[in-house]
Amino acid sequence: MDTFSNLSGDPAYDGQDLSRPGRAAPGQWPELEGALAAVNRDLTATLPDREPLILMVDPTGQPVSPDGSDRDQVYVAMPDGRWHGNAVNACDLEEGDPPEPHDAATVLTVVADAAQSTIMELLRQVWPVCREHKIGMHPRRAGTADDTDALGPPVWWCSGSRDGDGHDVSLVGELAATLPGKQRRALRRSERPT
Repeated sequence: MDTFSNLSGDPAYDGQDLSRPGRAAPGQWPELEGALAAVNRDLTATLPDREPLILMVDPTGQPVSPDGSDRDQVYVAMPDGRWHGNAVNACDLEEGDPPEPHDAATVLTVVADAAQSTIMELLRQVWPVCREHKIGMHPRRAGTADDTDALGPPVWWCSGSRDGDGHDVSLVGELAATLPGKQRRALRRSERPT
């Protein structure tokens, strides 16, 4: 199910109405925040004029579960609060799923996929792009020859040329390493404290 929200982009929205989407409080979703930081490094490396993505919480209006788990849905959003795509903490609490995945590789893959969906739909541009093949990449586990599960870390994967010569381009969070030297040096200079 795809969801799109623009409520928090409304200038009259003060962030206090707990029944409306709002920016996630720092520390509320630590695994998701860590994964988003890695994805934002890739965003900064490849789209340096863009502000970092944020986590938005869409309250479900349901009470906290008996085990203390929050049932709210979390999305990767543009800085103005708009998002597109599925929640990154989608789970079935009644089936015993944790409210936030604890497998770091799964979290990073889900957050990278959500960030890509938000950027592509709302900015209307392909992101990220393989420098070699000039086509969009997708997050998946390293060494995955097809869509089956793999044990490798999350990478940006390119399907390659028409002959299907797909390849892992970079670990998610490490796209800066694939930039040409001049761009990579400029990025490092821009990250230095002033």
